[in-house]
Amino acid sequence: MNLSYFIAKRISFRRAGGFSATIHGIAVGSLALGVAVSILAFMVLGGFQKTVADKVYGFTGHYQVQRFTMSNAFEEAPFSLESDFAKNYHNLDFVERIQSFAHKAALIKGDQEVEGILMKGVGQDFDTLTFKKYLVSGRLIKIPEEGTSNEVMLSRLIANRLLLNVGDKIILYFVQDPPRYRRVEVVGIYETFLENFDEKIVIGELQTIRNLNGWKPEQVGGLEVFVKEQPNSQQVSEMENILDLDLKLINSQDKYLEIFDWLKLLDTNVYVFITLIGFVAVFNMGAILFILIMERTQMIGLLKALGAKNAQIRRIFFWNGIRILGRGLLIGNAVGLGLGFLQSTFNLIPLDAESYYMSYVPIDWNWPVFIAINLGITILTAAVLWIPVIVISRVNPIQSIRFD
Repeated sequence: MNLSYFIAKRISFRRAGGFSATIHGIAVGSLALGVAVSILAFMVLGGFQKTVADKVYGFTGHYQVQRFTMSNAFEEAPFSLESDFAKNYHNLDFVERIQSFAHKAALIKGDQEVEGILMKGVGQDFDTLTFKKYLVSGRLIKIPEEGTSNEVMLSRLIANRLLLNVGDKIILYFVQDPPRYRRVEVVGIYETFLENFDEKIVIGELQTIRNLNGWKPEQVGGLEVFVKEQPNSQQVSEMENILDLDLKLINSQDKYLEIFDWLKLLDTNVYVFITLIGFVAVFNMGAILFILIMERTQMIGLLKALGAKNAQIRRIFFWNGIRILGRGLLIGNAVGLGLGFLQSTFNLIPLDAESYYMSYVPIDWNWPVFIAINLGITILTAAVLWIPVIVISRVNPIQSIRFD
């Protein structure tokens, strides 16, 4: 058996008793706390970013394909579903699905108020399963194969402003020359907690917009492209290769730049926070090991008197620090992952949805990040542990044996 490891094992934790046991407990506790807080911080950050990003992507797709136009109006210029992109997107492995859409500006007249909105028309390829999680009351609109059902879904924000409920009949006045209107029924109310959508978007039928604009049955305002992985430059390059010359590709991250820039800014805050916690925990370990060395000065002198080399004695306290590190990592991971599991399963901590865009603290299980946290703390702590053990070479055996 390795002599240094054997002695380190004998003087650590409960076997040491008294002051040493207390110091060991403080060291393990501080390290475990740092690890647990770091894991939880990345869980919550990742969950928050993923939840907000998924809401944007779920509402607009990861990319939109639209026709080139010089106008900055809300409404899109039409193009045909017979385009090269619509026919060939199946050849791109990373594309999950596409769905057609179009926008048209309108006014909603309630009993007492008038609200300007942007109607988003969706077709039969509309992903009802993804959108259903945003539905808070009523049902999804029915989209018949022929004709229109004259049904719409309002956001809770718009419904509250106009004092509307599911089942109410309203009139949509569309902004065009000459102005036209449609009488529709509110069949559902949704809520994303994102002002970009809740303040202005009303979900209706694509066929209604076709009828109003005089479009052909195969024409759409745009295509929303949903991908299986996170958006990247390689995807953009491959999609542009099959894109028609009169069409353009829009990345949702660029379209809603303020949202994604804000999410990236959160990374900086968490990294600074985690760095401070990590340095405090690691240097706390070094300070505690230094205290343990001072507390074991007589033992160091005795071992030197018996012929032990400085390197052997250094390894004793290094192994002692590694044992503290191991126990701290084990407890910290258990606490951090355990609390994350409880929150993920039972949603114990609620949030104000109007302020945080979600009703509970989200959790993201990013295992590569958790492994990186453990490896980073292990490497940094192991390096810091060598600093206090240098003191051992300066210990005089005779004076240290007399030390009390």
